[in-house]
Amino acid sequence: MSETITPGTTEDQSDGTRLVRFVLDLPHPVIRVWAAVATPEGLPTWLCAAELLEPRIGGAVVLRRLTAEAEGRRAAAEGRVTAWDMERVAEYTVGVHGRIRFHLEPHGDGTVLRFTNEVRCEDEALPDCLACWHDHVERLAAALDGHPTTDWSTWTADHRRRLREDYARR
Repeated sequence: MSETITPGTTEDQSDGTRLVRFVLDLPHPVIRVWAAVATPEGLPTWLCAAELLEPRIGGAVVLRRLTAEAEGRRAAAEGRVTAWDMERVAEYTVGVHGRIRFHLEPHGDGTVLRFTNEVRCEDEALPDCLACWHDHVERLAAALDGHPTTDWSTWTADHRRRLREDYARR
């Protein structure tokens, strides 16, 4: 498990969905974190390409996995912006990925980011889901620290496999 990112948690909901959560205390101002989680320029540095992002509730969003290209395929998820409060909340509900929510709170000179993914996920797939998001929030922290992922073609699943093993043991 990464020393810089606290492990994610999960919570089962009565409707069969799962909430995957990460809380990050980031030493960066809200405006910088917002740019990373809520703009087409920021998202590809750690998560995905935003082929379309209409920044308003009900706006269309198309997110394309950049790791899929390293795997030799193209994967895009279409959906809607389901919450938008400038520099506070960005939420996208897209295809199989469910509801992806970023809630930002100023904290001193930095930002507390509360990430939630509400998704339908079988028990055996839960460690994979946690590992995937853990990998991405590590990349977010690195991007904010000035080390964005710029070449997704070199991505491999090795780190995620190790994270998955750690989550499976928990």
